[in-house]
Amino acid sequence: MKTIIHKADSRGFANHGWLQATHSFSFANFYNPEKVNFGALRVLNDDIIAPKMGFGTHPHDNMEIITIPLKGVLKHRDNMHDEWQPVLPGEVQVMSAGTGVQHSEINGSVDEHLSLFQIWIIPNKQNVKPRYDQKAFQVSERKNKLQTLVTSIDEDFEGSLKIHQDAVLSRIDLDQGKNFSYNMKSKNHGVYIMNIHGKIETDNKILETRDALEITEAESFTLNALEDSEVLFIEVPLI
Repeated sequence: MKTIIHKADSRGFANHGWLQATHSFSFANFYNPEKVNFGALRVLNDDIIAPKMGFGTHPHDNMEIITIPLKGVLKHRDNMHDEWQPVLPGEVQVMSAGTGVQHSEINGSVDEHLSLFQIWIIPNKQNVKPRYDQKAFQVSERKNKLQTLVTSIDEDFEGSLKIHQDAVLSRIDLDQGKNFSYNMKSKNHGVYIMNIHGKIETDNKILETRDALEITEAESFTLNALEDSEVLFIEVPLI
């Protein structure tokens, strides 16, 4: 098993006033040649957006975009929908940009900051018909067990959102003292672990809040929770 740890403070950061943006990979004005992507995972942005502010209408194409609100209210609108779609913590949103889509994202609250992860995954199919979906996932269903959020549209997996890539996004909330063994899809996949909150240990490496770990060349690995922890797994082909 090969591992590379990325401490939270090694990420790129941009303060736009209304937006506090932290980048795990090269994005906008942040460029690190060693942090361009992890396999098919191209973007993992950790954003905090001020009340009533957000991203105006802008285009995307040929990218799978996953948004995970952590706190606050996200509102989304695109040229596939006329009305704003609220996306709340506990929900996950996916959008296949495909041949092209225009969308806007704003903080739907007038007094609370919005915290979210936005994830871009390089698709395995080009120029597909754009599509949008979202789903609510119960917090209780990831208590000390894996909750699968997103899988391939080509895979027969019940209950998950779908994207055009052989990827798996999942979460687990581990109580202090608990451990969890994660099984990889294949040796051609890698897992990018984002420790959302807490303190975990694996492969003799300790991840604190917002630390990340790349794992490759493994069939499985075990996490140990040194504190109550919330963990996001992004497993992707190592293209």
